[in-house]
Amino acid sequence: MKAAVLNAIGDDKLELRDDVTTVDPGPGEVRIRVRATGICHSDLSAMDGTLPALAPGIVGHEGAGEVVEVGSAVTSLVPGDHVVVSFVPPCGACNACVRGQPHLCGVHAIQAFMNPRFKAGAQPLFGFAGLGTFAEELVVPWQGAVKIDKDVPWEIGALTACGVLTGVGAVINTAKVEPGAKVVVIGCGGVGISVIQGAKVAGAAMIVAVDPLVEKHEVAKRFGATHATTPEGLQELNAQLTGSEGFDYTFDVVGAPVTIRSAFDVARRGGTVVVVGAGRGDAMVQFSAQELFLHEKRILGSFYGSADIRRDYTRLLDLWKAGRLDIEGMISRRITLNEINDGLQALRGGTMIRQVVNFE
Repeated sequence: MKAAVLNAIGDDKLELRDDVTTVDPGPGEVRIRVRATGICHSDLSAMDGTLPALAPGIVGHEGAGEVVEVGSAVTSLVPGDHVVVSFVPPCGACNACVRGQPHLCGVHAIQAFMNPRFKAGAQPLFGFAGLGTFAEELVVPWQGAVKIDKDVPWEIGALTACGVLTGVGAVINTAKVEPGAKVVVIGCGGVGISVIQGAKVAGAAMIVAVDPLVEKHEVAKRFGATHATTPEGLQELNAQLTGSEGFDYTFDVVGAPVTIRSAFDVARRGGTVVVVGAGRGDAMVQFSAQELFLHEKRILGSFYGSADIRRDYTRLLDLWKAGRLDIEGMISRRITLNEINDGLQALRGGTMIRQVVNFE
C-alpha cells in the first residue's frame, strides 16, 4: 500500500512509498482502510521533534475510515463499520480511565512506542501517536476506533478525530465555559477556530480572536468571533472591552511561552487560562510566586480536549448535524496522498485552517 514515511526526525519532507504493509491485527485490534485524514500542525511538530515521535515511521493522527478486519477478541466492531480513530485509546481499566479521565490513559500510548505496526520491506515503521493516518491502512486497538453513522462524510469524521475535538473539548470539557462569558482565543489555526466554535456553542457573549495574520481575522469572525486583533492590539482591546479588568477565559492555542504569558496577562483575577497548544519540552514560561498567589488565576492544561471519545465524537457530530458546528467550512484544501509534501509546506505558511487528504 501507499504511505508517506518520515525517515528521520528533522526531515522536512516525507517519502511516498508503495511497499508499506501493516502487521496483522492481534486479538484486540482492528485493521482500518483510511478514507480521509487531516493535516494537523502536530504532524509538523512530530517531524521537527517538538512532539515525541519515532522514525522511521508514518505521520498522521487525525483520520476516519472503514473497518476491514477485526481480531478474534473484538466484538464491538465488524468489517464495514465506519469509524473515527483516536490517538489516545482508553483501556478502560487503568487509574486514569477509572477516575473519569480516559484522555490521560497511557496504556496503549506507551505500547505504540514499543510496537511498530507497519513495515517497509523488512524494516519496521512506527505510527505517530500510535496511528499513522498518512497510510492507506492501519492497525489499532479496537478502543481507538469509534463507530460513526455511515452518512457522516469521511472528511467530517477525520477532522472530528483531533482538531475539532481538541478545540471544542477545551471549552466545554476543560474550561467549562458558561453562557455570557468573555473569552480570548490566541491562535486561529484549525484548533483555534474549533475553540472559537466551542465558545459560541457554550454561549460566550464575547469571543476575541488573536492572530498575527490579519487575513485570519475575518475567518475567525465567520466562525463566531465577535472581535479580532493582532497580538500587539490585545491590551488595547482588553482596555476597551473590559476596562482592563481582563477576560473570564483565555485560551492559548499556540504553545509558546510568549503566548501563554499573554493569555495569563489578559485573564481577569480569578479567571481561567487554558493551554491548548502543544509546545516544546524545553520551552519555559515564567510567573512570579506573588502574582500566582495574588491573582488566583487558574492555569489549566488541556490535552486532547479532556475528552471521552465515546461520548464526545458522537456529541460533536450531533452538533454538526444540527448546524451548530461548521466542520465543512474548516476545510481549506483537499489533496491526495501524492500531494502530502505540498500540503505540509502550505501548513508551514500558516494560512491554512485544515487540509484534508482524500484516499478515495
